[in-house]
Amino acid sequence: MLTYLIDIFLIGISAALINNFVLHYFVGICPFVGVSRKISTAFGMGCAVIFVISIASVISWTITTFILMPGAPLSKWVAGFFMTPEMAAQTDLTILSYIVYIFAIASSVQFVEMYVRKFFPPLYKALGVYLPLITTNCAILFACLIIMSKIVGVDNPADVWDLGRALTLGAGGGVGFTIAIVIMAGLREDLDLCDVPGPFKGVPITLIVAGILAMGFMGFTGVDSGLKKAMMSKPAVAEQAQSAQDAGK
Repeated sequence: MLTYLIDIFLIGISAALINNFVLHYFVGICPFVGVSRKISTAFGMGCAVIFVISIASVISWTITTFILMPGAPLSKWVAGFFMTPEMAAQTDLTILSYIVYIFAIASSVQFVEMYVRKFFPPLYKALGVYLPLITTNCAILFACLIIMSKIVGVDNPADVWDLGRALTLGAGGGVGFTIAIVIMAGLREDLDLCDVPGPFKGVPITLIVAGILAMGFMGFTGVDSGLKKAMMSKPAVAEQAQSAQDAGK
């Protein structure tokens, strides 16, 4: 149980800081650049992305595990009506993953858009066209594809991700997106008061600052392995002591 909690913690830290979706993999750049003009708007977008990416992660894990992956229970049961059990067990629908994940993301975004429009009209107006554009935010699709890669084609069944790991990756990636976009919004508010050369105003200076931020986040490289080594050493000692006690009995 303790090993599992450590694994969950490391997945969340890695997605949020060490392997930040925006500053490490450079996905989700469109809303990162377009909605990072004010801190309040950037934070609202970040919260919306956290919510959408968390729901999409749960949906993608569920669909992949029970429908898309080779020999998934539901697809195997349906295929059993039309083919032999041996052929039904080999049914592989992962080719439909992109279509299914995009539909899942679009449904989640539609729910968030209705909620924000009803309860937070100023935020809905401030986000404008970028709220429905969360549907095309490649950071969310990227998280879904990472989850699929941890389920399909994994040699060791013990390494297959469960729902907890998938949800942690999605939430951690959303938190990392929020951290990156809020930092960028704060910097862009200061840049508005600076004498930026004409050719660099707007998107160019934003991308330059994003590159500098990415280099700063590179300082977290290796933190996850160091944390894992430090946190796993204590459970190992405890397990050895417990094993010795059991052997003495």
